[in-house]
Amino acid sequence: MITRRGMTSAVLAGVLMMGLGGVTWAQAEASATDLTIPNGLSIKFDAASSPKAVSQSLQIVFLLTALSLAPSAIIMMTSFTRILIVLGILRQALGLQNIPPGQVISGMALFLTMFTMAPVWEKINTDALKPYIAEEISQEEMIEKGLLPLKSFMLRQTGESELALFFELANKPKTKTAADIPLQVLVSAFMISELKTALQMAFLLYLPFMVVDLVVSSVLMSLGMMMLPPMMVSLPIKILLFILADGWTLLIRGLVSSFSM
Repeated sequence: MITRRGMTSAVLAGVLMMGLGGVTWAQAEASATDLTIPNGLSIKFDAASSPKAVSQSLQIVFLLTALSLAPSAIIMMTSFTRILIVLGILRQALGLQNIPPGQVISGMALFLTMFTMAPVWEKINTDALKPYIAEEISQEEMIEKGLLPLKSFMLRQTGESELALFFELANKPKTKTAADIPLQVLVSAFMISELKTALQMAFLLYLPFMVVDLVVSSVLMSLGMMMLPPMMVSLPIKILLFILADGWTLLIRGLVSSFSM
């Protein structure tokens, strides 16, 4: 039921809104004579006057394309994929539906990625970005020197079988140094290796929680409590064991240590 005080507040708010609307409308009418209504809108493209102007336009297009692909590069060329998969498997192993939320897991994976990739990004900044800003090296040298630390990081995480597979699929001779490996071959092999390593870690992480589920199910079955869902009993036990074992510290330590730096 609406009280008299609530009705008075609503009426007062309506009066204020009407008053503000009237003032705005009056100001709009007063300045209507100063407004100029455009007749139409047109977009004009000037023809390039020299090959240099064409090159600059193409560079802008390529830059915008690279910026749109930057999130994919962060996901597929860094440690983000492995960390995100392991954290997601942990949530499923504990039996939690949406806790921690997906945004929290993605945020943790992003900041752990920044932590693990900090030496690589620092080397890129030192060897490529700063000399290019100081005009000591050209743009081609900057790209080559900037990709080298990233390619070295990916090569250390990539398995030999995955790398040999994509060399074979690309019909290219196998090379061992990071500078000589084509980027498309190395990134593809790195992605497969990261998925493989993440699932291996997830399997080892899932085993102790699965044992708890089996023990709880067997105990409830032996007691004849078949109507009681085992998840209701095993969930608090798994959370308690994870806390007592200092699970977050062990998990983060294992994740960061799993990368060959």
